[in-house]
Amino acid sequence: MPPRSTRLVDSLDDDDYPAYTMGRAAEMLGTTPAFLRALGEHRLITPLRSEGGHRRYSRYQLRIAARARELVDQGTPVEAACRIVILEDQLEEAQRINEELRARGGRPQPHPPVPQTPGRP
Repeated sequence: MPPRSTRLVDSLDDDDYPAYTMGRAAEMLGTTPAFLRALGEHRLITPLRSEGGHRRYSRYQLRIAARARELVDQGTPVEAACRIVILEDQLEEAQRINEELRARGGRPQPHPPVPQTPGRP
């Protein structure tokens, strides 16, 4: 039996490895290539390109696209769905960082107070 390439095995486990063609990604999501292109136009996902210039998607990107599709299927416009997913992703990342800081005994630095608008309580 030939030795396994650790690079290949690592690629199979890597959520960011661009393993899926546009056609396969669209098929897996139950959508069209045009939908994936729209997500790219709204900067939700930016697929890597193969040497031949073809779009390649990672598992992470497919999860993001699937969440956008859920929102669109519920009637949310594509542009708004992309913004919602971006904000959800940013919130999840901030929460993860806060948990790591708390686990290490550190605390996030408090934000300075927000200045009040004149005439508003």
